[in-house]
Amino acid sequence: MVKKTKKVLKKTQKKAAKPAKKANKREAKPLITKQMLIGDIAIKYPKAVPIMFKHGMHCIGCGMTAYESLEQGCVGHGMSEQEIDAMVEEINKEVSK
Repeated sequence: MVKKTKKVLKKTQKKAAKPAKKANKREAKPLITKQMLIGDIAIKYPKAVPIMFKHGMHCIGCGMTAYESLEQGCVGHGMSEQEIDAMVEEINKEVSK
């Protein structure tokens, strides 16, 4: 009887631990990535637009935003990889509030 109780307890503990791990993974995933289209970001996350303006990305109304990723647009405006990463991090902080 004790062995069965221990087995049931172990299974219950394992099941209870799994959802917590999955929740942590979801929280760590950024909302905005460099591969997302500029137009999609502007539509889904309007709070991102002022941050993009602040970093020199004034092309929100441009027709290419429907086809160009955030990284492509930033490179086209002469931004370095570090500047792009900093902007994406700032955007994610703002939109996750």
